[in-house]
Amino acid sequence: QVQLVESGGGMVQAGGSLSLSCVASGIIFSVNNMGWYRQTPGKQRELVAIMTTGGSITYADSEKGRCTISRDNDKKTVLLQMNSLKPEDTAVYYCHLSDSSFPPRMYWGQGTQVTVSS
Repeated sequence: QVQLVESGGGMVQAGGSLSLSCVASGIIFSVNNMGWYRQTPGKQRELVAIMTTGGSITYADSEKGRCTISRDNDKKTVLLQMNSLKPEDTAVYYCHLSDSSFPPRMYWGQGTQVTVSS
């Protein structure tokens, strides 16, 4: 059974920084993408940043210049460093993993709350 375990959420003041981490465990067929999404009440889950095994990165436009994603393929971990946080970054952040099967299997963490106060 595949599990994604997140850590690092919390409360921070606007302008501050937080780092999120996620570790995947279990038998995973050829990990492809690992990354982060976020969701606020009443809204769809949206991409924050995602990184392929080969190192290709996609950031949400709102996060460019403020976030850095990194991963360790051997350890199946993905990190998200968030700087210059804004109140609108407040959300539940979910770790995401997809494998290379067709169609790809997708896995989600349980979510970690990030709250940015003004």
